[in-house]
Amino acid sequence: MKRFRRLRTTETMRKLVRETRVSAEELIYPIFVIDGENIKNPVASMPGVYQYSIDRMDEVLGKVTDSGISGVLIFGIPAEKDEVGSQAYHPDGITQRAIRYIKEKYPEMLVIADVCLCEYTSHGHCGLVHGCHILNDETLPLLSNMAVTLAQAGADIIAPSDMMDGRVGAIRAGLDDAGFTNVPIMAYSAKFASGYYGPFRDAAHSTPQFGDRRSYQMDPCNKKEALREIEDDLEEGADMYIVKPVLAYLDVVEAAAQRFDVPLAVYNVSGEYAMVKAAAQMGWIDEKRIVMENMIAMKRAGATIIITYHALDVAAWLKEISL
Repeated sequence: MKRFRRLRTTETMRKLVRETRVSAEELIYPIFVIDGENIKNPVASMPGVYQYSIDRMDEVLGKVTDSGISGVLIFGIPAEKDEVGSQAYHPDGITQRAIRYIKEKYPEMLVIADVCLCEYTSHGHCGLVHGCHILNDETLPLLSNMAVTLAQAGADIIAPSDMMDGRVGAIRAGLDDAGFTNVPIMAYSAKFASGYYGPFRDAAHSTPQFGDRRSYQMDPCNKKEALREIEDDLEEGADMYIVKPVLAYLDVVEAAAQRFDVPLAVYNVSGEYAMVKAAAQMGWIDEKRIVMENMIAMKRAGATIIITYHALDVAAWLKEISL
């Protein structure tokens, strides 16, 4: 008889032979920055998550610094929106100002800048609109302009999430032409049209005013297509890629990790976060145990980077474990 239990007898023994581990350095914390002053708005559907004005950002940035987390993913919420999302690529837009602030006060903090128009357009879609049609090619120059202004503000990584075809190539060309050859692209390559995004749209004020995003975000039924999307983005110049959401798409994560030998990020999205928080508040689950189990599942599937709203809690729990 084989005795597998011999290596499970104590916590020290289990740690010795553990195959998969999570570290704070692999975590990225998303932050919502809103135009205005002295603002810290709680997001009702995401307990523990807030919208911060720039003058209140230190409250969370200090925690990120102390946690050992590598960095933040920035989403901006402008005071004004229009049909073409002009505040997305304005050199003095909310996101650009927030990035400058972070890099001035926390120069060692890694700043990932989300590139998409949905938070900045009056219609809430990720590209320009003609009637009810989302325009692809006409949107690409705006995304490229946005990426350049974010790099000029100090962003360390550009992360296009719009899912327009060809946007990685357009952004890479724009960054290179502007002298930002060394700024990497982390592409949302496999971003599915998911029901898990609902709370994020509350936080980012980005709910579409008509229709939905299924004509450009991926069909949740398609795994092979996701691999083609990733391959195409890497060919266009992406240095890393994201699978989003993650928990219902771990098969995609594993398949991608086995096929592409580049850093793979997963986005543990708002709906996944909200479900855990809600169940924990009701006393139905052990939040810490469930969250850590989810983190391990993402790493076990092949993720090298985890973007998660749980990041601050996970980093604190990891410190407890290491004591």
